[in-house]
Amino acid sequence: MTEVKCKLIADVALFNGNEVLLVKYKADNKYDHQKGWFLPDDLLMEFEHPDEAADRILLEQFNITNINPSLNHIESFKGKDSSWHLVFHYKAEINDYLDLVMSDQISEYDWFDLSELPDKKEVAHNGWALFTIKAVRGIL
Repeated sequence: MTEVKCKLIADVALFNGNEVLLVKYKADNKYDHQKGWFLPDDLLMEFEHPDEAADRILLEQFNITNINPSLNHIESFKGKDSSWHLVFHYKAEINDYLDLVMSDQISEYDWFDLSELPDKKEVAHNGWALFTIKAVRGIL
């Protein structure tokens, strides 16, 4: 029997009105050797509930607490490395810009207006975050 590798991932689409937060990570080897813009994300830790992972991502990457992201949808697919990816897509809305404290794993972050998102070529995984943003906002 062939062993199937599985990656459990959570991401958070953080919206402030009509803007969404995107990040660029320093260590692209942690992100399937992808460069470009991402939604804040990470692999789930062993036995970590996806809800806890969403909270942890915001805390570890930007020192954001008490946002309570909600699960929007789950995506399942086979990655380029032949592993099974199960991705928990979370959504959170804020009403004001937060004082973000960028972690040392992030090289850059920016708020993008939904009508002026970066080009697909500038987004990791062939624009995957763009598709996710549209799915989360219900504009597919």
